[in-house]
Amino acid sequence: MSLPKQSLTIELALLGLLRQQPMHPYELFRQMQQRDGLGSIWRLKQSHLYALLDRLEAEGYLSHHFESQGNRPWRKVLSVTAQGETVFIAWLTTPVFHGRDIRLEFLAKLYFARREGSALTAQLLERQIDSCRQWLRDTHTRMTSLPADSVEQMVLSYRFGQLQATLAWLESCRQALVEVSENS
Repeated sequence: MSLPKQSLTIELALLGLLRQQPMHPYELFRQMQQRDGLGSIWRLKQSHLYALLDRLEAEGYLSHHFESQGNRPWRKVLSVTAQGETVFIAWLTTPVFHGRDIRLEFLAKLYFARREGSALTAQLLERQIDSCRQWLRDTHTRMTSLPADSVEQMVLSYRFGQLQATLAWLESCRQALVEVSENS
């Protein structure tokens, strides 16, 4: 199965949370709000979450069953399907393809990769570093082919600086992972 054509980053993050354990939608909403997790990456309204969950279920990435709560109404509990698992793993192990996707998509991948273990985290960081280095080479090549005073060259120069900062950050994440592994 291939990844969906349009970016479903937040939906894929929801699959990642449900992959850890089946949950009812409100419990999932609370998980998304935690500041020490995905809540530091996204702000999501409860109604939007429910719409996303309906979409994921309609696409076959989630299934549900109902659980008794005694005197209260039955509770819907969601879990990831085999199709959802396949799509999530493919997304998790693939670097992002644009510098602008580092802020949301890569940080979400990093969150889940860390939960999977240091080997997957290291693999994701290496792949992203390689991609970032390629972006830098491509941007530099384009920049040098333009007049120094052109707007496009100035824009590319700005992007080049952002990419350098991103690469430095990625390398510091990789170094921190190495240091933690050595101290364990």
